[in-house]
Amino acid sequence: MDISTNHSAAGLLVKVNETRIDAAVAIEFKEALRSAADGFDGPVILDLGCVTFLDSSGLGAVVAVMKLLGPQRPLHLASLTPPVAKVFRLTRMDSIFTIHQHPPCEMKATG
Repeated sequence: MDISTNHSAAGLLVKVNETRIDAAVAIEFKEALRSAADGFDGPVILDLGCVTFLDSSGLGAVVAVMKLLGPQRPLHLASLTPPVAKVFRLTRMDSIFTIHQHPPCEMKATG
């Protein structure tokens, strides 16, 4: 799973540099996010701007990451493409996650 991260005072930005989060990569996605956030305290913002396809396994993986991080490290979402935003709307998960149109300016991912 190709991700890039950037730490800042506002939190940890994790950018997914893949076009799909589906059953084929769900476990790898969860492990990559767990590893990226390991030892980090504070909000985690998941930038999904490159992701154009998210199936139920991918959605389940995002929810699993949210649960893994716990309340002390809230998971926010940013830059949802229209097809991904539709999945969150249809499943009403848009009411569970804080969703930002863009990641905060001070949190642009590097690498």
